[in-house]
Amino acid sequence: MTVHASLSAGDRLEQSDAGRQFDDLKALCAGMPPLPTAVIHPCDETSLRSATDGAREGLIEPVLVGPRAAIESVAGQLGIDISALRIVDAGTTRAAAAKGIELAANGEVGAVMKGALHTDELMGAVLKREGGLRTSKRVSHVFVMRVATYPKPLLITDGVVNITPTLEDKAHIAQNAIDLACALGIEQPRVAVLSAVETVNPKIASTIDAAALCKMADRGQIRGGIIDGPLAFDNAISAEAARTKGIASQVAGQPDILLVPDLASGNMLVKQLSFLANGEVAGIILGTSMPVILTSRADSLQSRLSSCALAVLLANRAGANA
Repeated sequence: MTVHASLSAGDRLEQSDAGRQFDDLKALCAGMPPLPTAVIHPCDETSLRSATDGAREGLIEPVLVGPRAAIESVAGQLGIDISALRIVDAGTTRAAAAKGIELAANGEVGAVMKGALHTDELMGAVLKREGGLRTSKRVSHVFVMRVATYPKPLLITDGVVNITPTLEDKAHIAQNAIDLACALGIEQPRVAVLSAVETVNPKIASTIDAAALCKMADRGQIRGGIIDGPLAFDNAISAEAARTKGIASQVAGQPDILLVPDLASGNMLVKQLSFLANGEVAGIILGTSMPVILTSRADSLQSRLSSCALAVLLANRAGANA
């Protein structure tokens, strides 16, 4: 089944109740083959179960990259059956990251997934000038969230990779997120460019960037979405708040994507929605030559499986557009 056929499930993603994110994302993957995925250093329970459960759900075909003895020891202690999985022996976390990226660069796998190693070790291998997964695009990260108080999926970017993005960076970040939203079956995704206020203020750089991004979209420099900003969080999310402030916008009150000013604000926003609003979260690295599933040690198993589903959708969309 092609990616375009599977996107008929997009309405289900739009209308589902909070608490069903994994089911919704898995439904979008119906008919897609498992994605060969290098799982880097899966030497703890969560990362190893992510690999085996992802295989059982038909999402990924894991290749375990790391110290064979440690992987087999963890599997034995926890009763996890890895007998059918390929193991590529690599003695250290850095060696595992390098080997996993090598498998990706050679076309042996179609995605990479972080296991029990530090993010900078994996991303250092991903972003190598020679033999890494760089493209002409800016690398960024998107969280896909479901929150009970919001009626549809909410993509938040970038709270992981770009610390203080420039205007040029933000244009790439916006385009990456729009492309992911389209892979989720969201037509003409609405992008709210966030700041502290909804008016352009020369003293607040993020408002200047927001205004420029809107004009870039008008000129076709960012394609496929509807962009508005600056918007404060309240009038971005709430149509009533936007009306109260006299904001006429195609985005305010109904965004699909929140583009944050910097990493700190994005990271805090996601964690607030996760821990105070019980939001479900999945995440993926974009702008690389193939999906990179970058999970946190605090992520639940279901969150990791949802992230695997995002990788499958992206890989199949890329294949359909090749």
